[in-house]
Amino acid sequence: MGFFFLRETYAPVILAKKLEKVSSEEENGKKYTFAGQDDRPLRQKLWSSLKRPLRILFTQPIVLTMAAYQAIIFATMYSLFTNLQEIFSSKPYNFSTTQVGLLYLAPGIGFLIAVWFIVPQIDKVFNKKTKENGGEEKPEYRLPLANIGAVLLPISMFSFAWTVEYHVHWFPTILSTTFYGIGQVAIFNTVQNYYIDAFAQYAASAIAAGAVFRSVIGGVIPLLARPLFDKLGYGWGWSVFGFLTLMLSPSPLLFQRYGETLRKKFAIEL
Repeated sequence: MGFFFLRETYAPVILAKKLEKVSSEEENGKKYTFAGQDDRPLRQKLWSSLKRPLRILFTQPIVLTMAAYQAIIFATMYSLFTNLQEIFSSKPYNFSTTQVGLLYLAPGIGFLIAVWFIVPQIDKVFNKKTKENGGEEKPEYRLPLANIGAVLLPISMFSFAWTVEYHVHWFPTILSTTFYGIGQVAIFNTVQNYYIDAFAQYAASAIAAGAVFRSVIGGVIPLLARPLFDKLGYGWGWSVFGFLTLMLSPSPLLFQRYGETLRKKFAIEL
């Protein structure tokens, strides 16, 4: 539906079409071009576009690290979604299917809280830091609010792990998933904004690289979660996810400090 009804917004394509129209209207048949115009055959352009996300993913340390971070976050969330029924329908909770279904509102509320109160601040923080830097914009200015997620994710995961293990009342257990939802959106949105600023016209390729990576990891790990919980129990089993998010939690802070240096050191021609 989008292919047929969405209008083109990619500037180089729009400009190329306009120049083609102008060229066809010229009596002398002169063909106009613009700087950076890609005149390669469609096959070559397609192949280049398919390779670009992988090149970005595996040559840019920031993209690879943050894609891994998002992958762990997605894998944890999907593992949570697929195991809530098993956890809360058994003793001591004995929830009905309807009651278990209502538990999914908790992370959803976390998503909404983040969308309402954190996401709108990303631009404000970016503009403030840009102003403090004499008007010079840097993609790293998108990352400060990711630190909220970096703190909330491991705390909420460890809380969920051990309240489930010791059969604590369901409310604090489920409340921890609300904070996990807040942390997930905080990380996800700041990183997406970083990709857009860091890769400009190739932002879609950077986003695609992260999306494919996190989707593959996020799809595979939940298949392994059940055997993990059977072997380690819910306490240490869910703590594995907590330790993974804890291990990656310094990433936003480090990339705020050293991101520009890394971008210049690992710069590639796309």
